[in-house]
Amino acid sequence: MLLAIDTGNTNLTLGLVEGGAVVATRRGATPRRATADEVELLLAGLLGLDGRTLDDVATIAIASVVPAATAAICEVGERRGIDVLVASSGTVPIAMRVDRPGDVGADRIVNVLAATRIYGAPAMVVDFGTATTFDCVGPDGAYVGGAIAPGLELGLEALAIGTAKLPRVDLRTPDRAIGRDTVSAIQAGVVLGYQALASGLIARLRAELADATGARPSDVRVVLTGGLSAAPWVDAVDGADAIDPDLTLKGLAILHAEVAGGETMVLGR
Repeated sequence: MLLAIDTGNTNLTLGLVEGGAVVATRRGATPRRATADEVELLLAGLLGLDGRTLDDVATIAIASVVPAATAAICEVGERRGIDVLVASSGTVPIAMRVDRPGDVGADRIVNVLAATRIYGAPAMVVDFGTATTFDCVGPDGAYVGGAIAPGLELGLEALAIGTAKLPRVDLRTPDRAIGRDTVSAIQAGVVLGYQALASGLIARLRAELADATGARPSDVRVVLTGGLSAAPWVDAVDGADAIDPDLTLKGLAILHAEVAGGETMVLGR
């Protein structure tokens, strides 16, 4: 069994990969300062929810933006005799046409790999997480850059923390943009505003990518992913061709198959 691990700033997501498919996913808080012992307990506990143990794992493939968590997972793998494949600009088999490839988050590179293999190129991946990232790939499958915005929940939290009287509100799409009380006004500004931000950047990046590569804007496949991609408000984001919450985990399975000679990922949409 391959254990795919997407370690983000907020959440750590596990994917169990068997028979070339992601068969189960689990999520926990990212262990930003945990020891290897604590990380081993976390992994064992999440696996146990599906009746599995670390003894069932042959390989771990990880995309991480938290170096301390990466080091702890690698230590767990070493002492348990589990091979660990760490995604990076040097291990993911795609061309990187940006100024500093090493600065690009591993999850972003893995997302682009998955999008091109599953949905084709040119493509754009929008990952709704702690930050919202927009990543573009040209017709030849090369990563060409993108954009980064603060995540929706990060902005919502900043309002509550940075102001004296504005409350923390539930993420719900309001019926109208003109709020009649503080809660509905915040929901309108945050949720409807974020829909507009995402839709606007998708349209602009799609046009720029098409113009730079000689493609038509309609040729650019736009895939939404990330922890918030399953939220109801995401359905109103304009320009998306697919919503694939497990895209990063699928990308790690594809990476393992192409780099380490693992079982080929079933490229279903």
